Amino acid sequence: MHTVLKSANKEVTIGADKPFVMIGEKINPTGSKKLAAALREGNLDFVRQLAERQVAWGAEVLDVNVGLPSFDEVEAIAQVVQSVSEATDAPICLDSANPAVLAAGLKAAPGKPLINSVSGEEKRLDSVLPLAKERGAAVIGLTIGDEGIPKTAEERVAVAEKILERAAKVGIAPEDVIIDPLVMTVGSDSKAALITLQTIELIRKEFGVNINLGASNVSFGLPDRLTVNQTFLAMAIQAGATCSITDPVKLGMTIRASDLLIGRDDYAMKFIKYFRGTEVLRAAENQSA
Repeated sequence: MHTVLKSANKEVTIGADKPFVMIGEKINPTGSKKLAAALREGNLDFVRQLAERQVAWGAEVLDVNVGLPSFDEVEAIAQVVQSVSEATDAPICLDSANPAVLAAGLKAAPGKPLINSVSGEEKRLDSVLPLAKERGAAVIGLTIGDEGIPKTAEERVAVAEKILERAAKVGIAPEDVIIDPLVMTVGSDSKAALITLQTIELIRKEFGVNINLGASNVSFGLPDRLTVNQTFLAMAIQAGATCSITDPVKLGMTIRASDLLIGRDDYAMKFIKYFRGTEVLRAAENQSA
């Protein structure tokens, strides 16, 4: 099953038979004081730099989040989406819990964007799915129900089924629903990663839809987070995940190596090309630092 996203000039296909798709996570002020300040100042040059760097390092889609306290997100999302779309050819992934912000972002985004996200909660299903249908956008479905985050893989699959059924009722095809099985930290629950991996396998078997991850959550609160993230992401790709909202600079090589090792890269051509390209980028960034 293929999920197709589009910018004004580029088409990105997500699928189990395709290379894993990196959705760049860095246009998000959460945890980034520099971006938060730039957004408040209307500094779109910094936003464009973030977009261009992520694409250079392999991001094919760019997540855009402008969530800040006491800030006009509706106006900002339109400006940021336009700026990112002018700076790169990457399709846009609109990231907000506010339907009004999503609506403004959808209006500004060219092509066929992705919405991050809906969930199995009734208020989210009712507010987000009609926006996706009206705009012809794809959507990420988080396996969260009205009672919160399910503890077992089977319960998360049930939420995924609910999201897919409700999407179908409003006319959204299953290929336009990417399911997120949720990644929790193993620092507080040693079975958290295992449950996510089991959920990925069950969703692939039951529905065949594409699967997204916020992989870095798995290591929260732990030392050497990069090693934990790299290991988990490789395992998730083997289990059936097809895209991730992630940092391409830190995890791009892991993703390309995973594609290579599961047979998605004939003669290692993509891996070698990526390696050579990032070596040049790293050298240039070190020189300018």
